[in-house]
Amino acid sequence: MKIDIILADDHPALLAGIKHELSGIPTLNVVGSAGSSTELVQLLGKLSCDLLVTDYSMPGGEFGDGMALLSFLRRRFPDLKIIVFSMLDNPAMVREMSRLGIKSVLSKADDLGHLISAIHAVFAGSTYFSPSTRATGEFQIKQEPHQGMRQLTMREAEVVRLFIAGQSINEIAAQLHRSKQTVSAQKMSAMRKFGIERDVDLFRYAHEMGLVGAPAPDPTQKN
Repeated sequence: MKIDIILADDHPALLAGIKHELSGIPTLNVVGSAGSSTELVQLLGKLSCDLLVTDYSMPGGEFGDGMALLSFLRRRFPDLKIIVFSMLDNPAMVREMSRLGIKSVLSKADDLGHLISAIHAVFAGSTYFSPSTRATGEFQIKQEPHQGMRQLTMREAEVVRLFIAGQSINEIAAQLHRSKQTVSAQKMSAMRKFGIERDVDLFRYAHEMGLVGAPAPDPTQKN
C-alpha cells in the first residue's frame, strides 16, 4: 500500500529535490505538486491524496499562505492530513498550527529523512516534530497549551487591534478613556496568552492570525 502525497512549495528547485527524495521510498507516491496556494487548492479539488506536505510561506496565491491558508485547508478539506515543512521558528506559530490540527511541523534546517518519518507517522495517526521544531515549540505545546486569540478578553483584543494599527499606548489610552498603565497591562496580558515577549513578534503574530483589520470588539463588554 502506498501513501499518496501532494507537495506544495514556491521554490521549484526545492520541490524537485523533495520529489526526487521521496520517489526512492517504495511506500510513498507523489501524485502532484503545486507552487502556490491557487495551484494547491485546484490540485486538491481534482486529485485524491492521503497527505499534504506544504511550505508555510507561499506568497502571491489566491488563497494566501501561512495560517490563513492552513485554516482554509482545514475547513475545505477536513479529513486531509497536513505536514508543514518550513523554516518557521516561532513557538507561538507552532502552537497555533497544532491547535488547528496540524500533526507535524518540520524545519527545512533538519535532515530530509525526518520528512519521510513524519509522513509515515502522520499517515498512521500520530504526530511528528523534527528536532529544530521540537526545540522551539513541541514541548510548549505539551506543557503550556496555547490559548490563542479566542481567550483574549474583549478589552485585550481591542488594545492589541489598535496597537497593531500603529497607535501608541498613550494614544490608545486616550481613545479608550483608560489609564496608560491599564492599557499597557492589557497589552502584556494578551502577549502572555500568545506566548510571545517582544512587540515585533506581536506584530508578526497578529498579521498571521488575521487580527489586523478584524472588526472592532463590542465596547459595551465589561471583561
